[in-house]
Amino acid sequence: MQHYVYLLVNFLTVIVCFVFSFHPKIKFYLYFRAFAKASLLVAVFFILWDVWFTRTGVWWFNERYILGIYFFHLPLEEVLFFICIPFSCIFTYFCMDRFLRIRVSERIERLVVFFSMFFSLLICSLYPGRLYTLVTFCTTFFTLGMLYFVLRVNWIGKASLVYSILMIGFFIVNGVLTGTGLTEPIVNYNPEELLNVRLLTIPVEDAVYGYEMFLWNVFFFLYFSKSLKDRRRAQKSSTSEAHG
Repeated sequence: MQHYVYLLVNFLTVIVCFVFSFHPKIKFYLYFRAFAKASLLVAVFFILWDVWFTRTGVWWFNERYILGIYFFHLPLEEVLFFICIPFSCIFTYFCMDRFLRIRVSERIERLVVFFSMFFSLLICSLYPGRLYTLVTFCTTFFTLGMLYFVLRVNWIGKASLVYSILMIGFFIVNGVLTGTGLTEPIVNYNPEELLNVRLLTIPVEDAVYGYEMFLWNVFFFLYFSKSLKDRRRAQKSSTSEAHG
């Protein structure tokens, strides 16, 4: 039974959101294709990152809690992580945006972006010899700069607020992965490659890593969702013209 623990974590993370995707007031299933395109694009980058860190010993996986099936030198469960976690996160973002109509002012958004970029750059400069810390904070600095200044998105503040709420689930899921409630962690870290600042059992880098993965999933999901809405609008328009 122990070998199914990581797989079970993935399953429990996604199952409730998946079931409610078919609720008639939510209809998130209409966006499954947009999500699939977005998550696969983002997963490619993070899986390559994962493979690199696993090979260099930044982190490794406890064989007691995995099935022993590997893809690209990663456990199957780790690959599924990059689909299951984003699904739950994007579903939550979708629901909160649709039903709560979250709005964050431009000023607050600017403060979030500038503070996060400054803090990320500061950590990069202070800890250049810790690989997980350096890569995580540098790529987060790049992510925020690219989204805000180049791609000109206006939802980073809103996404950051949603992510802060998602931290409740983050503490549960990543807590189990890093050893909460288990005799040993599922994921182990080389202490020389991170700050060793922990949120309970979770390295602080994991929270930042999850944040940038979430931001890129939101970006591509919104991009592909817009394309879907545009096609549907065009189809309705052509149908109306045909009937007219």
